[in-house]
Amino acid sequence: MPESDSNEFYVGYHPTAPLGVARRTRSFVIAALLCTVGLALVLAKGFGPLPRATFEFGSLRTFEGTISTTPYPALHVPRPGVIDGAPWTSRYHIVAPFKFGADAAVAEFDGKHVRLKGTLVHRDGRTMIELVPESLEEIPGLALSPEGPQSLGEHSLIGEIVDSKCFLGVMNPGNLKPHRACAVRCISGGIPPVLCVRDTDGRAEYFLLVGENGEPMNKAVLDYVALPLEITGEVERLGDQLILRASAESFRIL
Repeated sequence: MPESDSNEFYVGYHPTAPLGVARRTRSFVIAALLCTVGLALVLAKGFGPLPRATFEFGSLRTFEGTISTTPYPALHVPRPGVIDGAPWTSRYHIVAPFKFGADAAVAEFDGKHVRLKGTLVHRDGRTMIELVPESLEEIPGLALSPEGPQSLGEHSLIGEIVDSKCFLGVMNPGNLKPHRACAVRCISGGIPPVLCVRDTDGRAEYFLLVGENGEPMNKAVLDYVALPLEITGEVERLGDQLILRASAESFRIL
């Protein structure tokens, strides 16, 4: 009868292992691989698919439109048709590379017709441009007069404050507590803060956050980023975007 596997002894510098040791090692490796693959599948299913958020890294585009600097830098690009007798425009918020807003880069171009280069960031029909600062130039052309906001009344909204640049696509996903530290740095650097509100079906709506007088609200929101929150304020529609005017005193952590 063959000698028991329990009596086998393997010396590391030998070219082959005893049959019993090799068989047990092979079984262990196969079982470990199957467990690893199974765990990966379970975790992937639990997280679900990533949102359709895109950062067109490495792909520069050229844009033309009118710059506005308040409450946050934006490029107004004409669209076909009119609303209430005024030309319909799209607003593309502009940010600088990395974790910075574009306030300094666009300050001297407020109200002017410009050409610029940048990289698109987009999600759910909302689009942002990461500006190449040295590409910004004033060009001949009729500057647009952006339409004024339309008040939709006072509302209490429940959602999460996110930094718009990462959330729209630079990071995916760019929300919830794991992203909080990054979001705080982005918003403190000038990236526009946004309240993301979801309905019962999970569909998201985005509200650009400004103060009661329409001023930027970056510093005021830092303690509330990535937390479940209720905010009460006046909702406005500005072109194809929604704005929430509110005081930080109305913020309520849930």
